[in-house]
Amino acid sequence: MKTLFSLIESPAHPNFSALYQQLAIQEERFTAARKLHKALQKQQPDFLVGEFIYGYGNNYAGANVCNLDVTLRALQRFSPDTKVIVFCNKEEMPYIDKLTALFPLHAVLPLPASEQAMQTALAS
Repeated sequence: MKTLFSLIESPAHPNFSALYQQLAIQEERFTAARKLHKALQKQQPDFLVGEFIYGYGNNYAGANVCNLDVTLRALQRFSPDTKVIVFCNKEEMPYIDKLTALFPLHAVLPLPASEQAMQTALAS
């Protein structure tokens, strides 16, 4: 059975739990990145799903681009084969290239993401 970690940091994160069950993918949901990082040390998921939130007025302009940087670095260390699927608001889509320059992403789904788009990303 495949596994998927969902990092849920905002209400905009789509709930595809029923789809994951239908596709026989076991989902673990995290509302805190630190808890997800601890779980990565014990289990390597097939997929990681998170929402891209660009850092406009903070230190993201330096070493970090967004909310996912630290998580994706942890993923590289503990689970480099995990496929990363990122949700992104249409307004922040121009900034996603800054993240893809640093980390490989399996798929970027614009919000609101459809169930069909997610199913396609999981199947490819």
